[in-house]
Amino acid sequence: MKLILGNRNYSSWSLRAWLAAKQSGLSFEEIIVPLFGENWEAQKDEDDLQPSSGKVPILWDDEVVVWDSLAILEYLGDKVGADRFWPKDPVARGMARSLVAEMHSAYADLRQELPMNVRRRVEGATISARTRSDIVRILGLWAEARARFGKGGPFLFGSFCAADIFYAPVVSRFVTYGVKVPGFAEAYMEAVWEHDWMQAWINAAEDEEWTIAQYDTALTG
Repeated sequence: MKLILGNRNYSSWSLRAWLAAKQSGLSFEEIIVPLFGENWEAQKDEDDLQPSSGKVPILWDDEVVVWDSLAILEYLGDKVGADRFWPKDPVARGMARSLVAEMHSAYADLRQELPMNVRRRVEGATISARTRSDIVRILGLWAEARARFGKGGPFLFGSFCAADIFYAPVVSRFVTYGVKVPGFAEAYMEAVWEHDWMQAWINAAEDEEWTIAQYDTALTG
């Protein structure tokens, strides 16, 4: 298998797909495509990127090609067993699937206003009311998941699962922009941030030399 990713510093969807591939336990080759770089327009036309119209991430498994991070996670779950990604308890699994689906399709204001930027720390970020509404919603979901199903470990449903994979970029955003969160959320964020795979991604992002100007504009008061 090979997984085509964008810049680790900026690409939240690439992070999700990469964490899903790590969670699968399967071996895979990583191919980094610098987004919006000098050769970006030409690279978008390469065969490996054609199925997704030049978007990342993309998973190639022999002749099978899967794009979209949630589709990649589900494909990997089919290969290794869904229990590797989802809670075994059906009630917990239902909530975990709902959290993942909501993250996949919602929070447009959060995504646009607070783009993922692993390397940066922004002090005094001005956050709009609409984005704060997204943040409150996310914190409420985290609180419910932790209270109902998180007794078996530090993650949303106890053990690291698909829900944590999909909210890992949110953790990164909250760290970057200094979003104030209650104590339970701080503990959860620390568990995600200190996860071995997350640390490996963070270290690789810090070593990258590429920058994307539109995502490096500080939000300051």
